[in-house]
Amino acid sequence: MTAMHTRIRKRRKPMSEINVVPYIDVMLVLLVIFMITAPMLSQGVKVDLPQASSKPLTNTEKQNEPLIVTVDKKGRYFLNIGNEPKKPIVSKELVNRVKAILSIEIQTPVYIKGDQAANYGMVVEAMSLLQQAGAPTVGLVTDPKLPDKGRR
Repeated sequence: MTAMHTRIRKRRKPMSEINVVPYIDVMLVLLVIFMITAPMLSQGVKVDLPQASSKPLTNTEKQNEPLIVTVDKKGRYFLNIGNEPKKPIVSKELVNRVKAILSIEIQTPVYIKGDQAANYGMVVEAMSLLQQAGAPTVGLVTDPKLPDKGRR
């Protein structure tokens, strides 16, 4: 009888379930990797860009006089507020002046006027300096684009 019992074994049915534990482990490892590397990928200066076509700025009585940092084609910085607005200033002086003005009135709008022939890196550096000085947002000043009369 024992020989018969050994022949009548129950056959196992194949498992139709997928073992997801290894997939969860891989997913958690990838999540940790992405959480560590994501802050390293976001380099740059935060600026507020318009979501529609740009419109001219209107000056209201409530709004303070804006700070305008100009970058000329030689890469020199100029600040519109001060004793000599047409005299170039070094980056450290720019940061100190803007920080002093923003400490008095944080809502002062800050803009950058970059010459069309200016080095892009110098304009980005000016944005970074303004961010170091505590400017919450930085706008870019442009001329309105004239309609092209030759095309229809």
